[in-house]
Amino acid sequence: MPIPVNRPLLGKNELEYVSDCIRSGWISSAGPYLERFEAQWASYCGRSFGVAVSSGTGALQAAVASLGLEPGDEVIVPSFTIISCVTAILDAGAKPVLVDCDEATWCIDPALVAQRIGERTRAIMPVHIYGHPVDLDPLTALASEHGLALVEDAAEAHGAEYLSGREGDASHWMRCGSFGDVSTFSFYANKLVTTGEGGMVLTDDPERAAFLRRHRDLGFGSGRRFEHHELGRNLRMTNLQAALGLAQVERIDEIVARKRSIGAAYNEHLRGIDGLQLPAEKPWARSVYWMYAVVLDDPKFPDAETLGQKLRDVHQIETRPFFLGMHEQPALRALGLFEGERYPVTEKIARRGLYLPSGLALTEDEIAEVCSALRAELGSAR
Repeated sequence: MPIPVNRPLLGKNELEYVSDCIRSGWISSAGPYLERFEAQWASYCGRSFGVAVSSGTGALQAAVASLGLEPGDEVIVPSFTIISCVTAILDAGAKPVLVDCDEATWCIDPALVAQRIGERTRAIMPVHIYGHPVDLDPLTALASEHGLALVEDAAEAHGAEYLSGREGDASHWMRCGSFGDVSTFSFYANKLVTTGEGGMVLTDDPERAAFLRRHRDLGFGSGRRFEHHELGRNLRMTNLQAALGLAQVERIDEIVARKRSIGAAYNEHLRGIDGLQLPAEKPWARSVYWMYAVVLDDPKFPDAETLGQKLRDVHQIETRPFFLGMHEQPALRALGLFEGERYPVTEKIARRGLYLPSGLALTEDEIAEVCSALRAELGSAR
């Protein structure tokens, strides 16, 4: 039987909570599970308010909409990310400005962000990649210095932690999702907490939270029903989905521990293979290894796509390639964006990176099987 990239691990409470929704009739976009899910996830991340939405993409759209950007305003975003980050900026009528990523963490490089800040820059959007936090202190300092908003995309970093304030005497661990003006999560099926499809926006600002609640609900306000004073979207999450997510939030420490153990097992099996870059974990980061990702460094190895095909066809092991950089996306280039721009680290890892089976239901025997197959194929490439 093939080993999939992801297989969720759902339990008794997930079934009980969803069944309770069905029995109660609270199956749409209101209900007690929705309220509890929002409150508990916000609290876990150290935030005051959570606004659940229909997807991680929807979370980004709502978060960027809450900034009140105007045409010509710019948002700095990594080229190495999912396209939802850029489309959220474009939907708001703003301009995405790209930055390359750090070669070790694959997250946005703060030093390069500083070089891209201009007169029209209004926000920075750091994206935690594959479970490893961005180095956030330099970015929060830049945002404060230049009066910029910070939109933290934590879609891949449920439970990951960052050591903030380490340059001074007040260093402390903070969870991803607790930084900036607004932060976003995805609860897609392959995330540590899943609602099938879904997302959430977190903030500490009550006025922003109120805007986000209106925005996800077609702009409905507190006045006359069906009278709209602002344009919104239908981004609502259902009580059914929230019930599924809540059961996992209640065991999030167990989930994070399991993901970290999967990462540790892969590190142990794969350590020492020449030409294979394993995922970093900086001293200031506690990664959750959302996806266990590797990069082929040795030019004698096949590219990642070829290796992925061999693992699938010969060993029945599924993998996925890394993100393609935003500056190389055909749909964005067709809009006239990023003409002539090059981001060498993004280009390298996009071609030579892939991630391995990483779901919560992955067994120790399956990890060993994946690593044995990877060693066999990389050895045969020499």
